Amino acid sequence: MKFLKAQPLHNEPVLFIKDKKTIVVADLHIGIESQLREQGLNVSSQTENMSKHLFSLCKRLKPKEIILLGDIKHNIPSSTIQERRDVKIFLQEIQRYGIVHIVPGNHDGNIDKLCPEEVIIHPSSGFIVDDIGFIHGHRWPNQEVMSSKQIIMGHTHPTIMFTDRLGYKSFESCWIKTSFLENNLKKRYPSVSVGSQLLIMPAFNPLCGGNPVNVGGIVGPLGNIIDLENSDVYLLDGILIGKIKNLR
Repeated sequence: MKFLKAQPLHNEPVLFIKDKKTIVVADLHIGIESQLREQGLNVSSQTENMSKHLFSLCKRLKPKEIILLGDIKHNIPSSTIQERRDVKIFLQEIQRYGIVHIVPGNHDGNIDKLCPEEVIIHPSSGFIVDDIGFIHGHRWPNQEVMSSKQIIMGHTHPTIMFTDRLGYKSFESCWIKTSFLENNLKKRYPSVSVGSQLLIMPAFNPLCGGNPVNVGGIVGPLGNIIDLENSDVYLLDGILIGKIKNLR
C-alpha cells in the first residue's frame, strides 16, 4: 500500500509507524457484547480474545508507544460494571508494552476515570507526532492536525459491500486513503493548504459491524470535505480494489 509513514500491517486492522516504533488501533468498543445481548444476539465475550490478539502483536513488534484512536469503551452514556472492569484491566495490561496514548472518541465519556495515571489522554480534537495527526473522527480536528502531512482517523468502521449476481451482499473491512477537496477545506480551515493524506482505519473489534463506504460514505464531519468519489479502497490483505466511485 502506497501510504506515508504510518503503514498497515498485513491482514490486520492495525497501523505501525516503524521509525517511531508506534502501534495504532481504533475502535475497540470494549463492552459491546452487552448491547448485542440486549438485542437478542447470543455472543461470547470478545474482550479477552481481542486483548490477547493485540498483546501478541505488541510482543512481536515491541512498540515504544501505543495509540488508541478512540472508542475504547462502548456503552454510552453509562457503562456496565463489567465494561468498566474490562476497560481498566485492558489499559493496565497494555501499558506494559509501551507508553499508551488515547484520543477520546464519542463513546469514551469519563474514560479518564478508568485509566491508570501513566496513560496520556489527548484532546478529542487530536494531536500530532512529527508530521502525523491523530484523531478519532467524530468532531472537527484542530488546526495543527489539519496541517499534518498524514492524518489518521477511526470512527467510520469502513467496510466495502459486495453484491453478487443473485443479490447476495457481503461486507469486508477496509482501509480508505483519501484527500481533501480544496474549496470545502478552505471554508472550514482557511489557512490550511491542501495536500494532507487522510487514512481511515477499520475497527479493531470485529463485532462492531461497519459502514459500507460505497453505499453510505464516510461518518463524521470530515466526510463533508474529502474527495469521497476518488478515495482508494484497500482490503486488509493490502489489495487495492479501486476507487469508491467505481465500487458503487
